[in-house]
Order: sequence, then structure tokens, then C-alpha cells
Amino acid sequence: MPAPGSITAAPVTRRAALTGIGGGISAALLAGCAGTRGPAPAPALALPIDHAADLTPDLVDLARFDPRFRFDIRYATPANFMGRVLYPLPRAVAQRPVAEALTRLQTRAEAAGYGLLIFDAYRPWRITRMMWEETPPEKREFVADPRTGSRHNRGCSIDLTLHRGGGEVAMPSPYDDFTPAAYRSNIAVPAKALELSRMLEVWMVAEGFVPLANEWWHYDWADWRRYPIMDVPLEAVTAG
Repeated sequence: MPAPGSITAAPVTRRAALTGIGGGISAALLAGCAGTRGPAPAPALALPIDHAADLTPDLVDLARFDPRFRFDIRYATPANFMGRVLYPLPRAVAQRPVAEALTRLQTRAEAAGYGLLIFDAYRPWRITRMMWEETPPEKREFVADPRTGSRHNRGCSIDLTLHRGGGEVAMPSPYDDFTPAAYRSNIAVPAKALELSRMLEVWMVAEGFVPLANEWWHYDWADWRRYPIMDVPLEAVTAG
């Protein structure tokens, strides 16, 4: 990725950066059907086990946990960097302590005239593996390695922004933007967008979240390492 100080490059969203993934896969499949001999398939990846994880998972459906939350689950639509539906339903799921912290944040946001708009939370490991396997090696910097798993796989990562009266507020960049515009170090943005991103960051940190340096929307629960990497299907989580 470009250095944080280089913010003159044209925006490169995940979709733009990964353009052609589907076409490459289709071509490979067609070649196989035609009898073209290729390299032997790589061994299937297995769900990694983190022996440092000592807490029992307690996943909850955020919509059921707090009806005040708003959602825009892009991975349940084709409007994402893969260009197709990845989640079987538009559901955001997280560990219960994460949900409890988000509820406190929602109350704090409402007092300031805003609310939380959630893009993504828990991601089953199988989705991370699929993203990895369907991304060309030269573009895998944009996706998590399933051999180590993602903090999203632990139910401990939240991608979110603020809304005001139901309308998404302007932030330093669009969600899932892979340019230096999304970096927290980027201050070459409209003053209001910078103010709102900083305000959200202060609130999140106060509730125990750690901000990701190159994605203003991404926060990790401080105790993420204590939860295991999981592959529970989203549709199986109904607790609120």
C-alpha cells in the first residue's frame, strides 16, 4: 500500500483493487474442463487453533441485542470488494462483552445527536478462507490469511461509522477504501469528517476498543486474543 503521506493517488476501493478475481477463477475452471493440465491443488486449509484463547465464546445477534443499532451489511449484497454475496443473511454478530460496549457507545452517540451504523462484525472463518483462496497471490495484502485467522473470526472486530437521523455521516473515506485516505494519520480531509472520525475513535477507545491504523472504521476488542477463531455460521447465531 502507498505510504500514509501519499494521499494524491486515485481512490482504490477493494472492488477496484481486486477486479478480475471472478474472471480469473472462471478461466481456470474452464481450462480444467477442457483438459488443460495445471498444478496440483494446494492442501485444504484447516481451522487454526489458538491455545492462548481461554474464554468461552458467547456470540449474540447485535440487532436482537440492541434494536437501536443500524446496519449496512455489504457482505450480504454484491456491493463489496468480491463483487458477490458472501454472507447468507445481513446479520452482525459479536461476543457479548463487545455488544455490551457497543450499547454503551450507542447511548453516548445518541446524547450527541448520532447513532452507530455497523458494516461488519463476526465473520465465519470459512468466509475468510474463501476470500483468501479466491484472491490472486499478488493481491492478498487486502485480505486476512486464514492460516492465522482474523480478529473478525473471533467475534471481536467491528467495522462501523456514525449516522445522524438515519443518514450515514461523511468520514475521511468510504468504507472499505484501500487508499491512504482511510488511514487515521490522514488529516487532509474536510474538517467535519476529521472531527467525526476522531470523536468516534475517542468513544471506542474509552469502551475498550483498539483502532486499526489504516482503516478508520475498524476496531478490535482489547481482549480479542482470549477468544478462539470460529467458523460458526452466521445463521446459527440467534442469541440476543
